[in-house]
Amino acid sequence: MATIFSKIIAGEIPSYKVAEDERFFAFLDINPVAKGHTLVVPKQETDYLFDLDDEWLSGLALFSKKVALAVKKAVPCKRVGVLVMGLEVPHAHVHLIPMQNEGDLNPAKPKLSLTQEEFKKIAGDIQSFFIP
Repeated sequence: MATIFSKIIAGEIPSYKVAEDERFFAFLDINPVAKGHTLVVPKQETDYLFDLDDEWLSGLALFSKKVALAVKKAVPCKRVGVLVMGLEVPHAHVHLIPMQNEGDLNPAKPKLSLTQEEFKKIAGDIQSFFIP
């Protein structure tokens, strides 16, 4: 059975896509802890990040770097933090979270409530800075 992320990649579930290539897909988290909170996933459905072979794992890291650079330009922040939790969806993924301090990476923080227009603007801003 396809994961929710596979359905998002296939376009069966709408998302706020910020970047894509032949192997990876990045989109805004709809329950963000910060504006610009982005998820990066491999198109290959693999439950656990470290079950990815070396080529896919290194590719995910390099693609995430490109997305993080675009996020940093689009969203005012000191850094873009990286979190890997992976229990809520059985599909390897990386959280890229704009941060001002280390507390901004706390996944237990209250989630932001953004409008559809805000999500679209943030996604568009990140897309405009993404360099494949």
